[in-house]
Amino acid sequence: MASATLLAVALTGGAVAFGAARDGGRPAPAAASAALDPGALAGADPDAAVAALQTQLKAQPKDHDGWATLGLAYVEQARTKGDPARYPQAQAALKRSLALAPGNDRAVAGQAALAAARHDFAGALAGADRALKHNPYDERALCSRIDALVELGRYAEAARAADTADARRPGIPVFTRYAYVHELRGDVTTARRVLQQALTGATSPGDIAYVAAQLGQLAWNQGDYKRALTQYARALAADDTYLPALEGRARARAASGQQAAAIKGLEAVVARAPLPTSLVALGELYEARGGAGDRERAREQYTLVQAWIALARANGVDADLDTALAAADHGDKAAALRAARAEWARRHTVHTADALAWALHVNGHDTEALAHAREATATGYRNASFLYHRGVVELATGHAKEGRASLAAALRLNPGFSPLGAADARKALEGAE
Repeated sequence: MASATLLAVALTGGAVAFGAARDGGRPAPAAASAALDPGALAGADPDAAVAALQTQLKAQPKDHDGWATLGLAYVEQARTKGDPARYPQAQAALKRSLALAPGNDRAVAGQAALAAARHDFAGALAGADRALKHNPYDERALCSRIDALVELGRYAEAARAADTADARRPGIPVFTRYAYVHELRGDVTTARRVLQQALTGATSPGDIAYVAAQLGQLAWNQGDYKRALTQYARALAADDTYLPALEGRARARAASGQQAAAIKGLEAVVARAPLPTSLVALGELYEARGGAGDRERAREQYTLVQAWIALARANGVDADLDTALAAADHGDKAAALRAARAEWARRHTVHTADALAWALHVNGHDTEALAHAREATATGYRNASFLYHRGVVELATGHAKEGRASLAAALRLNPGFSPLGAADARKALEGAE
């Protein structure tokens, strides 16, 4: 039962694919003029940017750049608020821009970002390529292209795309993607070095919060909770409202044994943005605490995950990976497997391989699960949940020595990777020895 961690990991990967997602959370207020510049939009409050753009477009309804930027602002607003209902508004604004100026690269790049946000990564890649034909130096399109290739599991191409983007438009959005591509291939040293360099060069509170939170996540993945908490503290010193840092700090506190602080922190996070990753994490923390009413509190969080998934689907988001990860441990196991198979049919990534392996396992198909569990760890990506799942599947298929090694590796790498999964991993390892 490690879905909180898995979901966090998967959505971290997914967040990369959101285009602006790893660039977001920047608190600077947007003036009307800044709101018309997509570059400035990334550092703006999405609500203020949307309001300013709407006002501007009432006065100048044929401003195709303004409509394209409004579309991007809606995408950013959806991300920061966890509200997929913004996506149809984004789609309409981008469509309006293209009707006024067919083929304009700003709107096409916006369509790529919207496609990625809806987890249509093939569409995101096609859109990014179209935008780059018009403007090879479009930062958003360059980043969307990396994101799409990562989420399609085309890691070697993603690495080349990151090199290209670095050559054309070096900057924090590209650096963080460059680091993530290296992390996925097991090169944590390079990922950390690049992020440290990016943090050194960051000047705005939003950039500092964003990069420091990425460093915190990287440290947490390696089980270095002290360093993770230091980085999250730095992020929150720059922006005390930055949700990824607040969520990361809560998970690092949970792994460090600070259960009460972790629960309080995640309760505050889900009150602002009830996204699956934080809802599942909070539910598992309630279960791990095991106090009066905690089981019911946990079920409420898992129910909210299903509500979010339904809302996401209604607004054009492919939520199969979210469904597979959450339902395998906290919902309808058969539904988890159907969703995992559907996602695997669309894309082969380490995250989809792991989700399919675990969904197969919880449905009793361990022989089929084994190849996928091993595929999830084949790139060298250092992920304790993946190793835990692999170990359980290996034990179930009679590979006792390999199973013990995988479980031990998971607990050695990140012993607090999940409130429930880590405990289950220890039990499985003890039972196998």
